[in-house]
Amino acid sequence: MMYYVCRFLFYLLFKILFWFKVNGRENIPRKGGFIIASNHVSFADPPLIGVAAGRSLRYMARHDLFKNRFCAWVLRQWHVFPVKRDSADLAALKTALQVLKNNEGLLLFPEGARQASGEFSKPQPGVGFIARKSNVPIIPVFISGTEKALPPGEKNPRMVHVTVTFGRAIKIDKNMPYEAIAQAIMDNIKELAQSTKISCKGGVLATQK
Repeated sequence: MMYYVCRFLFYLLFKILFWFKVNGRENIPRKGGFIIASNHVSFADPPLIGVAAGRSLRYMARHDLFKNRFCAWVLRQWHVFPVKRDSADLAALKTALQVLKNNEGLLLFPEGARQASGEFSKPQPGVGFIARKSNVPIIPVFISGTEKALPPGEKNPRMVHVTVTFGRAIKIDKNMPYEAIAQAIMDNIKELAQSTKISCKGGVLATQK
């Protein structure tokens, strides 16, 4: 219940502060598990994508955010579970796969951490592992404007325009190694960023011979 109340409050806040626009929401599956794979430039990205997607999402966050009991409780109410980013966190990977098996949506940031410069970085192989093992639709997302709305180090959001663009589901070759799948997903996000800053035209095929 709290998740939906918070999502509504975030919706009102983002409409007032960011005048945010959503493109391609029709690409989100209406039922079943799915992965949203997005670029990451601001702390505002997870709740903003959660509002834009329409469907309930689950999120990963670095494990040290759960050290404070109150913060841990709030994060879990917002459907967040911990992950150790600098190691192969098998528990987090199992949780992610279970989320998708339960027909829920999972938000992943292939780069693993915020990119303050706005430039794309090398994706983490764990994203490829989850994508290959789960066999669910993968929706590439490009979010723009949050790097200005709430840049790293800033506590107060700025009133700027923010756009969330959902691409069409990516097709992957399951014979590809995890690293290659992760890179293919990242390439789709880059393609979405290059070709559709405002309107969604969909992702490219992420296949490799």
